[in-house]
Amino acid sequence: MVSNETDSENLSNLDLEQSNSALYTIRKEKLKELKETGKDPFLITKFHRTVSAFEVLENFELFENKEVSLVGRIVSWRDMGKASFLDLSDDGTKIQLYFKLDNIGEEIYNSFAKWDIGDIIGVKGEIFKTKRGEISVKVVFCTLLSKSLRPLPEKFHGIKDIDLRYRQRYLDLIMNPAVKNTFVVRSKIIHAIRKFLDAKGFLEVETPILQTLAGGAAARPFVTHHNALDLKMYLRIAPELYLKRLIVGGFNKVYELGRIFRNEGISIKHNPEFTMIELYEAYTDYEGIMNLTEELIKAVALDGLGTFQIVYNGITIDFSKPFERISMKNAVKKYASVDFNEIKTLEDAKRIADEHGVRYTEYSKKGDILSLFFEEYVEKNLVMPTFVTQHPVEISPFAKRCPQDPDFTERFELFIVGREHANAFSELNDPIDQAERFAEQAKLRQQGDLEANPADEDFVTALEYGLPPTGGLGIGIDRLVMLLTGAESIRDVLLFPTMKPLGGHL
Repeated sequence: MVSNETDSENLSNLDLEQSNSALYTIRKEKLKELKETGKDPFLITKFHRTVSAFEVLENFELFENKEVSLVGRIVSWRDMGKASFLDLSDDGTKIQLYFKLDNIGEEIYNSFAKWDIGDIIGVKGEIFKTKRGEISVKVVFCTLLSKSLRPLPEKFHGIKDIDLRYRQRYLDLIMNPAVKNTFVVRSKIIHAIRKFLDAKGFLEVETPILQTLAGGAAARPFVTHHNALDLKMYLRIAPELYLKRLIVGGFNKVYELGRIFRNEGISIKHNPEFTMIELYEAYTDYEGIMNLTEELIKAVALDGLGTFQIVYNGITIDFSKPFERISMKNAVKKYASVDFNEIKTLEDAKRIADEHGVRYTEYSKKGDILSLFFEEYVEKNLVMPTFVTQHPVEISPFAKRCPQDPDFTERFELFIVGREHANAFSELNDPIDQAERFAEQAKLRQQGDLEANPADEDFVTALEYGLPPTGGLGIGIDRLVMLLTGAESIRDVLLFPTMKPLGGHL
């Protein structure tokens, strides 16, 4: 029957590598023999499947004693002479196959000598239960659909190398069904977001990924070049300025869900390429968007997960409860015991920062230092869903000023488990104020701040035609998926995270 491959459970890494190399050679020879005898599996273009393994297991009564056709990958094999039991993995669900010489004939049974664990096959057979009560398929016909030339990792140890799991996600998905479930949940979350916004009357749109100016966020862009136009271009760091142009043009509710690119470091919370949703609604403000955000998060949790409660790092988060709200100044006062209402000058702010070990740059202003205090003392304490409102104007170049305190803006960020999950504000629609803020950003760029926004004159022109009062929101999809699935690293929710090539070069 099937050839005995070396048990790698007790092998060292070097021995395992040598063993896998030998098995690879053996499997290539098997494939060569299959091709020479006219049984090349790669010439088969399709196999008609009548049912999935999941459907059989979930609805055994409907399929008992009936013939079905199944497809999948061989993940285990128990040879018992004239009978064999195989486990077939179909879309992450395993079902047992029972092969008996009398049922499938000697020719097919003998062909198993060229099959291995990892091969993809198609079978026909009758659904039944074994004496031990396991739902199985009594196979009457089978065929090899694809030959696996590389042996799978043995199931006892699995894939322990985290780096390998991310580099060869396909192998990770084969060996770890729970990993696949994370990405199924991710898909449900994205679907739930679209479902919620579509029901609210938002229109999904698409804006340029290649842009001549990288604006809308404080981030360094990836730079590329358009040959035909001989033009420097940038991968977008945000769709914000284009989406607000659409509000100027007469769309009242728009959103875009897509990839964003920021030339920044890689960490458990950051990947240079990530997914974000931004939405804009005319004739509302940041408080209206705050209410919408809370409703959206609750709906996504219930629709995507089927529950309002999640557990993250042992902490239970109940989204059915009202989200907390606190201003940035009050949050710093609460957790750092520093009252910025009493700090009147930049010199005072720098002195207080020095006393508390908060580092700032030579071009930091009072609002920047308040934000640094918030990052140092507050963020980690915001475990339950909390809206932090009224950010300094220095760090909010596109947000409308608070009428009662023009040094601050009508902006909020949503923090959960100590991480930012949403950013929103009443959009600045005063073209004169916007032009002045672009000028301030230009000064910062000249001082060495490479994340400062470039001046977008066409955007100012759009504002001069009239942007209605508007609220905008941005949510990082990857961080939201991390939260709702309990993942600790952003790489666990990206199918193919950015990785440095092996060898350190392209």
